Amino acid sequence: MTHKLSARGWLALLTSVGLWGSGFVAIRMALPGYSPTHLALLRFLSASATILIYALIAGVRPPARKDIPYILLMGFISITVYHVALNSGERTVTGGAASMLVASAPIFSALLARVALDERLRVWGWIGIAISFAGVSLIAIGEGGGLRFNRGAFLVLIAAISTGISVVLQKHYLKTYNVTDFSTHLILAGTVFLLPFLPGLGTAIRHAPLEPTLAAIYLGVFPAAIAYLTWGYVLKRVPASIAASSLYTPPIFAILIGWLVLGEVPSALSIVGGGLAFAGVTLVNTKGHTPKPLDVSFYAVDRGD
Repeated sequence: MTHKLSARGWLALLTSVGLWGSGFVAIRMALPGYSPTHLALLRFLSASATILIYALIAGVRPPARKDIPYILLMGFISITVYHVALNSGERTVTGGAASMLVASAPIFSALLARVALDERLRVWGWIGIAISFAGVSLIAIGEGGGLRFNRGAFLVLIAAISTGISVVLQKHYLKTYNVTDFSTHLILAGTVFLLPFLPGLGTAIRHAPLEPTLAAIYLGVFPAAIAYLTWGYVLKRVPASIAASSLYTPPIFAILIGWLVLGEVPSALSIVGGGLAFAGVTLVNTKGHTPKPLDVSFYAVDRGD
């Protein structure tokens, strides 16, 4: 496998991280018209419709019967729990700050992998975790407007924890499924668990302004479905460890887009906290693991971006 991307590969990479970053802003645009649960359902109904069209064209393989219960579990954790928590948190947290909190997910994966997969951390890994937790705490305080913790920030942190759990669960299945097939299975599984929120969605759509509805559909078609497919294109052409380094860039796009579109800029304390969180995550994934770093190639599937 080559370590270099072609021009088409770089376009796919920039498309993925740019769309993920825009997703945090689009959530803020959609929330005035929808509850967090209705927004998650409408988003993934759109994503499922898009991914099913692709699956029919590309011939995506169905999952093995024995894997279906585990895929359903992962869909529930990484799609249903993640997006309901993220949407609820973004009622009070800016898109940029939310994206920085979600970027702390590799820390939770590292902690869980230590217990579940016996992946040992070096001293540098524990130092990185401490730095990241300090950064996450600063973001929570910064979004609270002072020395208090914002409830919305903790809901977004729950979303990050769900990502950490799902990544550990996914490691085994990524050995037998390619990213595109597994993304399809995961999106459909997560949508199934959002269906209990269907009552009232039709009424919400009829009464919502046009902008929130378009934002919800955009979230499903672009940051959810299309970005996952372009990410799969990238992963086929570079090692996962190299591609994964780009997963810390969506907050940059989220902050820029949020500033341009909504006039939102995270507080100075949140930006400092985000820098610390990224530094800690980078330290864990470069010097913290033995014998090899945790495979973070599939974090993108769990991001709300």
